[in-house]
Amino acid sequence: MSESSTTISLIDYSIFCGELSEISIDKKVLINTLNQYSFCMAEEDFKFKEALQASDVLLPDGIAIVKAVKLLTGRLIKKIAGADVHLHLLKELNKKGGKCFYLGSSENTLLKIRERLSKEFPAIQVQAFPPPHKLEFSELENKQMIETINACQPDVLFIGMTAPKQEIWAHFHKEQVNAKIICSVGAAFDFYAGTVKRPSPFWIKLGLEWFIRLIKEPRRMWKRYLYYGPVFVGMILRRGLKSNNN
Repeated sequence: MSESSTTISLIDYSIFCGELSEISIDKKVLINTLNQYSFCMAEEDFKFKEALQASDVLLPDGIAIVKAVKLLTGRLIKKIAGADVHLHLLKELNKKGGKCFYLGSSENTLLKIRERLSKEFPAIQVQAFPPPHKLEFSELENKQMIETINACQPDVLFIGMTAPKQEIWAHFHKEQVNAKIICSVGAAFDFYAGTVKRPSPFWIKLGLEWFIRLIKEPRRMWKRYLYYGPVFVGMILRRGLKSNNN
């Protein structure tokens, strides 16, 4: 992704720094998010890093990314979470009576999503498919998913299979999928379904969404924030000092 008025460089990535309304949908667009955890994981997983770098839009989904951009560039950007772009795209689809497809999660979560969508965005046609819960899909499983999506011909494909699986799948199957927008949104599936409650806007505005999620899900989130948080800070400081010395 080339540097433009809506992107800013953060080491190996071009981060989106515009408004969601500025995202072009005139051609196929692949949207992913970047947070401190995915940044660190991508340093250990080349396929994941390649997938993130190939994003047409890479959203700053975390206060750590926002702070890193400020530290290294002096520019203040706005955090945009997967849940934010998910809601934005639903509002746009509802205006024109578009179609969306949810790939990921469980039958129960997808059912709750469809029930809520029918009430809040009645003009949207929605289909969904829960893929098998496994690390890698077979060729036959990938073929089945792609054919099911393409039969719907959605305006937007939402993928919620957790990182890095969702980003890698979207990257390697982008050209086979017949959707205008492909968007990896992870936890947004659970947030919208209500199976996991997102922290309130109060905490989000304070930049403490991560802290509330840590308190609510310590067993799942401790490593993401308490271990990879310091690792991320160390990476940013080292890379920043190296860039300044050069």
